[in-house]
Amino acid sequence: QLQAFGGGLVHPGGSLSVSCAASGRAISSCTVAWFRQAPGKEREFVAAIRWNDKWYLNSVKGRFTISRDNGKNTVYLQMNNLKSEDMAVYYCAAQPGSLIMSAARSEARYDYWGQGTQVTVSS
Repeated sequence: QLQAFGGGLVHPGGSLSVSCAASGRAISSCTVAWFRQAPGKEREFVAAIRWNDKWYLNSVKGRFTISRDNGKNTVYLQMNNLKSEDMAVYYCAAQPGSLIMSAARSEARYDYWGQGTQVTVSS
């Protein structure tokens, strides 16, 4: 089971961190990703972490950082220099085992999903 939280309202250029807490399975044994869905748009891949490998959507590289705390069984997405186009509902997803990079970017590859947390970027 995954629970996402930490969303909120932030001004353009601001920072926000969202968290994904897992229960029932060690998150260290999973590939974990963040996806987002803006109104009227399809859900898109944002970032994923697999062991020490991290992958990002090109438009968030250098601004977003995905990390994992195995002790807390939680994955984080630190978002800096937020832009209006980052506004969306953010979902975390996990898949036991190791996904290759191309698979990790596909929402179809994930069996476990959190409920989503809203990130609003507005002045």
